[in-house]
Amino acid sequence: ARGDVPDYQMSAWLMAAFLNGLDSAETTALTEAMLHSGDVLDLAGAPGTPVDKHSTGGVGDKVSLLLAPIVAACGVPVPMISGRGLGHTGGTLDKLESIPGLRTDLSVETYKRQLVTLGIVMIGQTDEIAPADRTLYALRDVTATVESIPLIAGSIMSKKLAEGIDALVLDVKCGRGAFMKTEPDARRLAETLAEIGAEAGTPTVALLTRMDAPLGRAAGNWPEVAESVRGLQDASDGAGSIADVMDVTLALAGEMLALGGAASDAGTGREQAAEAVRSGEAFGKLLEMVEAQGGDPSVLDAPEARTEQAAARVVEASAEAQGYAADLDALGVGRAALALGAGRRRMSDDVDPLAGVVVHRKPGEPVQPSTPLATLYATEGSPRADFDEAERRLLGAFSFAEEKPDVPPLLMDRYAGGAWGRG
Repeated sequence: ARGDVPDYQMSAWLMAAFLNGLDSAETTALTEAMLHSGDVLDLAGAPGTPVDKHSTGGVGDKVSLLLAPIVAACGVPVPMISGRGLGHTGGTLDKLESIPGLRTDLSVETYKRQLVTLGIVMIGQTDEIAPADRTLYALRDVTATVESIPLIAGSIMSKKLAEGIDALVLDVKCGRGAFMKTEPDARRLAETLAEIGAEAGTPTVALLTRMDAPLGRAAGNWPEVAESVRGLQDASDGAGSIADVMDVTLALAGEMLALGGAASDAGTGREQAAEAVRSGEAFGKLLEMVEAQGGDPSVLDAPEARTEQAAARVVEASAEAQGYAADLDALGVGRAALALGAGRRRMSDDVDPLAGVVVHRKPGEPVQPSTPLATLYATEGSPRADFDEAERRLLGAFSFAEEKPDVPPLLMDRYAGGAWGRG
């Protein structure tokens, strides 16, 4: 944090930790060291019980964009400090900053003030919060040490505990498009995160969710914002094209409302969250936040208009495709979005705010020759956009079958109080 250790030494340490692992005591010590490398915020003036959520990341994971305004609309303050994209997964900050004018670099005082007045604030990591983690977070992306349970746990919990929150809900993703590819690793990460929270006196609940196919239909920056807006505008509670996104979002919202004291249990909280979507209060809360942070809320009234500013290419099914989409590899879709400029290959890369993929067929949906499978987007003339590579990646992510496949549920399990179980 002081700059005493050069990047090459930190990179070597990261690789050693990645290869050899850290035990429980070492992981806790790392978390505490990063936590106390900066300020721990005091949110005593915030109304109610501040609760945050963190996802371990995946392709098309725009849940935070829906979840924060939903929970805030139900009366639980949400102070959310988010990160940028790592590899094939997008970052919440990159998505937020695709909204024209919106600022995520707010000062700590502005962050606190907005939480008190609006009950919601979404910003990036400030200089005051866990500065040691900020250095490690950037280096992990370019040293191939992202997928390490101790490093992920320490990074997440140092930032979250520094926020001054009273409780935390975690979305730990498992599958090909997640950092944790296997269920045992995902369970171990969830347990590690929750145990760190418990030791810090912060009640923590983790949901285990599937990430084999993209979440929703959009992967990228503005495409995910547009999809999130449609979700909040949908008075039918997630019916239609983003039902999977809303299912995960409402499950997390129920947990947050229960921990925040606004609901007697997670099931009741889920019902309250669904009503906030149906009534339009959640969308209204999103507009308030965007305006408060300097963004133009009018672009969210008709998000398709901004989408149409991008260059686009429609990818169609081949002549051999017949029957149903059997599989859609989230990692392949994420790499297609990366080829368009939606993510970073190097730490110094800028992201294209309009870049991304919108898939038109997901597993279990019918396909025939020339069926549009997806639309690729990027800013016109972007030097980073490689539409040919993106199309190859996208087509390679699909497989087809004559019989309609069974699509497993996204919600897999729940970890709380030291035990697994959905009850």
